[in-house]
Amino acid sequence: MDIQVYTHPPFNTWKSIIERPKKEDLPDVSTIINNVRIYGDIALKSYTNKYDGLNIRYIQVTKEDIDKASMKISNSLKESIEIAYENILCFHQKQIHKESKIEILPGVTCWRKSVPIEKVGFYIPGGSAPLLSTVLMLGIPAKLAGCEDIILCSPPNKNGSIHPSILYTAKKYIGITRIYQVGGAQAIAAMAYGTESIPSVYKIFGPGNSYVTMAKQIVSKNLAVAIDIPAGPSESVILADSTANPEYVASDFISQSEHDMESYILLVTVNEYEWIETVKSELKKQLINLSNNNREHIIKKSLEKSKMIILSSLEECINLINQVAPEHLIINCNNASYWSEKIKNAGSIFLGNYSPISVGDYASGTNHVLPTSGYAKFYSGVSVNSFIKKITVQKISKKGLRSLSKCINVLSSEEGLIAHQKSINIRLKN
Repeated sequence: MDIQVYTHPPFNTWKSIIERPKKEDLPDVSTIINNVRIYGDIALKSYTNKYDGLNIRYIQVTKEDIDKASMKISNSLKESIEIAYENILCFHQKQIHKESKIEILPGVTCWRKSVPIEKVGFYIPGGSAPLLSTVLMLGIPAKLAGCEDIILCSPPNKNGSIHPSILYTAKKYIGITRIYQVGGAQAIAAMAYGTESIPSVYKIFGPGNSYVTMAKQIVSKNLAVAIDIPAGPSESVILADSTANPEYVASDFISQSEHDMESYILLVTVNEYEWIETVKSELKKQLINLSNNNREHIIKKSLEKSKMIILSSLEECINLINQVAPEHLIINCNNASYWSEKIKNAGSIFLGNYSPISVGDYASGTNHVLPTSGYAKFYSGVSVNSFIKKITVQKISKKGLRSLSKCINVLSSEEGLIAHQKSINIRLKN
């Protein structure tokens, strides 16, 4: 494993160094979407056979299978899910704020009301890594927002079923009972356009691989459905100075690399090359301890594309990180809170030696569905607001209308919209 190290690279080379790995063309995604739109369930079953190697008889998970899930997972897992649920609930409950009515002028009152999105669909990555935590990350803010019509799609595992921990969490904590064993771009297409088994929704939520991310962007661009954010393969950037523990830094490299072979990992530091060598040594040591891990191949492939960059100052490091706009950022340096205030572009920030990304992935309370691929420059992570529409309301008295009439008459006249004028004046002529 030979990680690329860049020592004090000139500014004009930064863009090429931090560029995400070029994704392979995914020509099949549009075809998959169109086939699901035309052929419905037949296409879903065909693609499940093609990509998952499974012949599924039913697309919807039965009530019986959902009810049995509770008996298939351990009590310790149930206890851990409960703790994560309470922490995520606590953090997201604080995001709910009732807006006040505003009297703009005497007789002119305006306000906004919050309305939950009626129909939402969750995509929960499954297969080799059943992300039951994502059920909580999406389901808790959705329920707090008041969404009542929620469906869930997740790819079947090698046994031809959705992992029981996903089924258990979805039903017990979110109340979701319409669950479908279908994944990939075909699941996104089904939720966007609907099939015989899967109803269409108004907005799709959830992370996924490159195929899933591209499918979300295509159906959104086609105005079939809204999406939360472009949330693709995991990303992490680590900012380190001499106070950072090389052992911890190495563990953060490995923990995020096991998500996906396409994971993006970057170390940015003011430490010199000797410290980098210590981190590399720790990486090798920790990888040996993971040699029997069934995700070892994924980890090594991901680490091959990771990079380490040595810069002259923390100010330079911050400048580069803001250009990257990473999904996750660990600030592992002295006075981390101070440096976090300099960050303009990141999905989620983790401060100090004892704030690994893993804690945010599961149980600190913050949401782990975050923008990737630089989208953190203009997107936020999922929150209660992601599931809400804001509708403006205004109530105008005759006195209020009169006080605004001259202003509106002048403005509408300038724009040549005379009927706008008349709609005001007809109410004030008597």
